[in-house]
Amino acid sequence: MPSPKAIRVEQDGPVLHVRLAPEGQDPTLGVAVVDELIGVLDDLHERPDIRVLVLSSLGEDFCLGADRTEFQAAMEQDPSGAALRRIVDRAHRLCQALETTHAITIARLHGKVVGAGLALASYCDLRAGADTCRFRMPEVGLGLPPAWGGAMGRLISEGGAARIRELMLTCDTFDAATAHRISLLHKVAPADELDRTVAAWTRPLARRSPEALIMTKRMLAGYSRADRTADITLLDAHLLTAQVVRAH
Repeated sequence: MPSPKAIRVEQDGPVLHVRLAPEGQDPTLGVAVVDELIGVLDDLHERPDIRVLVLSSLGEDFCLGADRTEFQAAMEQDPSGAALRRIVDRAHRLCQALETTHAITIARLHGKVVGAGLALASYCDLRAGADTCRFRMPEVGLGLPPAWGGAMGRLISEGGAARIRELMLTCDTFDAATAHRISLLHKVAPADELDRTVAAWTRPLARRSPEALIMTKRMLAGYSRADRTADITLLDAHLLTAQVVRAH
């Protein structure tokens, strides 16, 4: 596997650990992070030995969202919005790669999980969070549509339309118990037991038939997408770019 700088990648047998914010880096999803995550997921096509991917963070928080300074820089570089559109298209590609990879993906969440960070985690097959986690979808409060990665359909599919609508429109902070109640978290654990909770998933998954896991994941993804037949995620990069261009 590559040794990227924006993320840290470590293999433990059939389990690949992908960690955001190494060496105290800013816990946001900038272009470098997104590109290296895409690179790891693309490499998995040639790595059938990897059965499970665990996505976590080495920072105080899992992720504080997209890097809005890059949005501003892209607009200054290209006021037409084309450069920004390319950034947001990358986010969509990352989320689709996460959803469709053969590996079972697990999000290990702690601290703050904000905006694009929650969008990214929602595309993982399983999600475990520390009981001290705090979640927020702040985009509307920032004057932006919640369009990063095309995740609105995925969030609604996972958490339910009514609650996601409320949380997106109000931008309210919510805790791990609420995230668990609406199925954005599958497991909640004390922070010092979070690794044990994740391991309780990874150990049996590593022993399962790879063919059965792959087929089941693809079937589940297919049924999930069937609930999103009116999905407009392919337009999300254009919607977000248009809003930023108008604001600029």
